Amino acid sequence: MKKLSIIFIFSLFIFSCQTDEISKVKLNDFSKLFTVSKDNVQEIVKTSEFTNLMEYLQYDITVYTITYNTIYQGKNVIASGLVAFPETEKGMPMLNFNHGTTSLHADAPTVDLLQYSFFSNAASAGYILVIPDYLGFGSSEDIVHPYYRSDITGQTVVDMLIATKELAKIEGFNYNGDVFLSGYSEGGFATMAAHHNIEKNNYSNLNIVASAPAAGGYDITGMLNYFLSLETYHVPYYITYVAIGYKTSYNWDISLNTIFNEPYASKIPEYYNGKFSGSQINEVLNDTISILFKEKFINETFSNNEFSIFVDALEENSLDAWTPRNKMIMYHGSSDITVPYQNSVDTYNSFLSRLTDKSIVEFITLDGKNHSSGSLPYILDIFDKFNSLKK
Repeated sequence: MKKLSIIFIFSLFIFSCQTDEISKVKLNDFSKLFTVSKDNVQEIVKTSEFTNLMEYLQYDITVYTITYNTIYQGKNVIASGLVAFPETEKGMPMLNFNHGTTSLHADAPTVDLLQYSFFSNAASAGYILVIPDYLGFGSSEDIVHPYYRSDITGQTVVDMLIATKELAKIEGFNYNGDVFLSGYSEGGFATMAAHHNIEKNNYSNLNIVASAPAAGGYDITGMLNYFLSLETYHVPYYITYVAIGYKTSYNWDISLNTIFNEPYASKIPEYYNGKFSGSQINEVLNDTISILFKEKFINETFSNNEFSIFVDALEENSLDAWTPRNKMIMYHGSSDITVPYQNSVDTYNSFLSRLTDKSIVEFITLDGKNHSSGSLPYILDIFDKFNSLKK
């Protein structure tokens, strides 16, 4: 009750004193989970595969869960996430980390604290760490996750950054106005969506120092072309996740059997309720493209108006046709066939064709790495690069 009263008073302050930064208060509630000493952080990291990061760890950390306001289908909803603060009076930037694809509610950062408490140790390097659950997880698990909706995803991440700024003020932490954005796989897509959202809306309190989207499918239309060109695809639940995410978030009054064959079309809604893992969903689908998809859809995707609502949505949510203004470092493994390497190369080249200053966007190939093995070298490298850019 005390926390809610503090937030209410803080809300009144924001509404009476705000300028151009925040249109309304985002923070809904928060809970302090635990504090970890610098020595314990170092002990934990020393026994992990992230030992290269030891040199950066210098602060005790305090970890919170938060809930915050964001928008879904034009209405306010309560989202959630994990935040970790370094215990210092110095001004610190935010470091946003966006996780990869999951279909299990149990995998949300605010639920799977064992895994994400480890990631929170990154705050010891002098960052306010911000890890969203995403809509469809945590406090919003009654919503079907709007998978690969760039507008919703970007706003959900940005609203958590704003909520974290508000929490820092309440709890007495010193946020310096700078933001670093990072994420892998779906997290790479979320990172780029957040970068785009911040620049589009010109948030004066969120200064992007750099973003580092990795192994995301930014050109979603290109991703569909890739899938349809294959005989088999080993992670079919990614494909059907986009379909059910779009159908639900757009409120489409169309049947999935327009795109997918039975019995798969009817099964899809049953398995995206947060109770089944990706591997479990893959088992009930079919990895042969010609069996999973309708033949008509495969042959007439882009020529038949029957499919235009889906194709238009792919184009609308793709992130390959804008011009970044702040530093972006893209990463992708050259052997990735799950989210194809070429999709990032094409997105990068699209950016270069629009940019006057080509140095704004950098592309780093993770040589020989596939979708799984690329994540570790990515994390190690962005720590070096982000720390070199940090004030």
